[in-house]
Amino acid sequence: MQRELITFEVAGQVFGLDIMAIREIRAWTPTTRLPHVPPYVAGVVNLRGTVLPVVDLAARLGWEATVPTPRHAIIVTQLAGKSCGLIVDAVSDIVTIDGDTLQQPPATTTDPIVNFLEGLAAIDERMVMVLNLAALAEDHQAGEAA
Repeated sequence: MQRELITFEVAGQVFGLDIMAIREIRAWTPTTRLPHVPPYVAGVVNLRGTVLPVVDLAARLGWEATVPTPRHAIIVTQLAGKSCGLIVDAVSDIVTIDGDTLQQPPATTTDPIVNFLEGLAAIDERMVMVLNLAALAEDHQAGEAA
């Protein structure tokens, strides 16, 4: 079964999300910080009159927090049934993969990021990590922050 993915970069790595899970891609907008939220929640932004929680995807994956600039983007998607923005370094392109070619990360990988992956896809000589939004939403309080 063919799948279309939006590819993007976070901390120098290439990721993909199923295109059907993405509501929109927005230019960077500064966030308003909220008290008592997990460290990976960058804050909230106004999305056409709705308060949208924004997650720093790099921090959520256990990497160093993003220092956003106007070159960053926010991918608006659904997490735990609620709209949520994900801060990414740059959005690349739309690619089509055969769902059967998605491979599991090697057993030698102990990085906790593998818990957030649906699998790996080799696309044009680069490895794309396909994110599992349901796993990102587990233990996720950003939707309640809004």
